[in-house]
Amino acid sequence: MPSTTVYNMAGEAVEQLELSEQVFGVTPNRAVLHQVVTAQLVNRRQGTASTKTRSEVSGGGKKPYKQKGTGRARQGSTRAPQFRHGGTVFGPRPHEYHHDVPKKMRRLAIKSVLSDKVANEKLIVVNELALESPRTKDMVEILEKLLVADKGKRVLMMLPRRDENIVLSARNIPAAKVQHVSSINVVELLKHDCVIMPVKTVRWLELVFGDGVSADEATRKILEEMDAETALDETTADDESHSEEPVDGSEEAHDSEEPVDASEEAPAETDDEAQ
Repeated sequence: MPSTTVYNMAGEAVEQLELSEQVFGVTPNRAVLHQVVTAQLVNRRQGTASTKTRSEVSGGGKKPYKQKGTGRARQGSTRAPQFRHGGTVFGPRPHEYHHDVPKKMRRLAIKSVLSDKVANEKLIVVNELALESPRTKDMVEILEKLLVADKGKRVLMMLPRRDENIVLSARNIPAAKVQHVSSINVVELLKHDCVIMPVKTVRWLELVFGDGVSADEATRKILEEMDAETALDETTADDESHSEEPVDGSEEAHDSEEPVDASEEAPAETDDEAQ
């Protein structure tokens, strides 16, 4: 079973994480990778290139010269393809570019790239990836501590939920890109040298590509787990803050004294005594 080291944002090894064999331990299929990458690049084309035929070019309505007697080839219009400013023959016309690939092939291609990243130690897993405020300098320091800030090395960070601080911090770093894990695709994985992802992202990938859970359902489960952990951490912090109350001897002594009731110390006079 494949495994990888989990780091913190300081670049220190925290634990060893075992990865799913179905997602991170498959043998890369180069033929499927080629087909999926080709299809993805083809589907990106807009297909709006267009040229005009001789019937669409303006002008050329008059016959340039008479049919016979000139010794030249007969011509009916100056907008024929052999003339300057004439129409184009077999030029590009607007049409749709589309290459469909089966779902199993797309998923096999993604698992092949992820397995290759793990085998070549290009997949870096962190316990968490978060910043208190957007700051590019902090993001650069994190990448340097994770040893992925080498010159010319492209880094892809995949998050289980959108974090504006991370997005804004990495926006001005040319070699870094941040995207949600649901936007995973083969081209982006192959384009970047290293992939950084939190443990929750690994969990999302195992749910979708290993257990066959839909992307929306996996996202919902991961967000519920993250919210539950956040609530648990807040509860624990509140309990610790309540248990650590300051102890003052004078206050304890004051609190230990029972309050004096004036009615018990000086009982009220009866009517006979008052007379």
